[in-house]
Amino acid sequence: MPGIAIVGAQWGDEGKGKITDLMAEHADVVIRYQGGNNAGHTIVREGETWKFHLIPSGILYPGKSCLIGNGVVVDPKVLLEEIEGLKRRGVDVRGLKISANAHLIMPYHLLLDQAGETRLGDRQIGTTRRGIGPCYADKSARLGIRLQDLLDEKILKQKIAAAMEPKRQSLRPFAKDPALDLHTMTEDYLSYGQRLAPHIADTPPIVWNALDADRNVLYEGAQGALLDIDHGTYPFVTSSNPVAGAACVGAGVGPRDIHEVWGVAKAYVTRVGAGPFPTELFDEVGERIREAGHEFGTTTGRPRRTGWLDLVALRYAARINGLTGLAITKLDVLTGIDPLPVATTYTGPEGARFDHFPYNQSVLHKAEGDYVDRPGWHDDIAGARRWEDLPQTAQDYLAFISDFVGVPIVLVSVGPGREQTIVTDEGRRVMGGGSGVVAVKA
Repeated sequence: MPGIAIVGAQWGDEGKGKITDLMAEHADVVIRYQGGNNAGHTIVREGETWKFHLIPSGILYPGKSCLIGNGVVVDPKVLLEEIEGLKRRGVDVRGLKISANAHLIMPYHLLLDQAGETRLGDRQIGTTRRGIGPCYADKSARLGIRLQDLLDEKILKQKIAAAMEPKRQSLRPFAKDPALDLHTMTEDYLSYGQRLAPHIADTPPIVWNALDADRNVLYEGAQGALLDIDHGTYPFVTSSNPVAGAACVGAGVGPRDIHEVWGVAKAYVTRVGAGPFPTELFDEVGERIREAGHEFGTTTGRPRRTGWLDLVALRYAARINGLTGLAITKLDVLTGIDPLPVATTYTGPEGARFDHFPYNQSVLHKAEGDYVDRPGWHDDIAGARRWEDLPQTAQDYLAFISDFVGVPIVLVSVGPGREQTIVTDEGRRVMGGGSGVVAVKA
């Protein structure tokens, strides 16, 4: 460490929560830098399952500074519910701080998101309908409501009125919705502000001070690189930038403050919502992977689309993020499947061959993966704790990924439990373990 970014290297849902949780044990500060409660991280610890939507995964470690950066959009009602849920389970949330400059999801954002998806019909993006996109749109249009606005009733009321004015026509179908009453909305959000006040802070200096003291900072991303609004499969993307470079903007740091970038990727691929998916499976194998991997959304519960590992897309993600390490998750899900096809090129329209991720959406939507078969394994690997514990074919599968992408593998997950993790020599180097063993506690 001391500054390491954890990013999704596919279409999200790669298991970042578990990896972030493992890394948070070695961090002093954990900061979430983008996205909203359209994302979800699941952590299994000592047989207990934790699901996070806004709060950084490091909250389970007492004494850590867990920050929600200015690049995150916050639904205060959801955040308060998450805070109260953690308190009920005995978690100390005093270390949670939220940037005063983080923008707020308002009731009209939720209604506009739902209406927009409905209006698109068969061309829906597949958003979670949590108001994320409309909130980011208001931020860019300079009509956003920020967390600090909750502390001033006059400013809050004026800003809400100003934000709703250009939406009057779009909101006409919801004119009788009590959630859109200006007085009610102002009172509700002032109440949220009072309850969140102990957590509102100027978060960048917290990060700067930690870095200046040579303490470890973990930048936590949501979604994945292929859902990035600039570099993903537009328009079937999220409304923010999940790539590592966005950690600078969303956390308030400079590029030199990020020393390592680890990309998290499944040993296969999944995607939620609409959009191109060159290696998608539509057969019983795809269903087998979905069931074995419990591939249902943390936030929505929607079944995820499944497919073979796509190394064309993974190499693209490695480049746009500047990955220094790969964490491969859910390797155990592939046990018993032999052979294991891996896409190394695409075939596009009219038989064109692509060894790179196509920029043209018309090409990408029709592209199909070209595969090389890798030998599978049949031994149960859930108990593997060292690289040497894996079957040789599993080791070879991982080595093939690393060689093709050009990035060393730092972690391998062989089950949902945090102890079901293999830390490689390269991973130990970054985590400060040198040539010794880095303990992964249950």
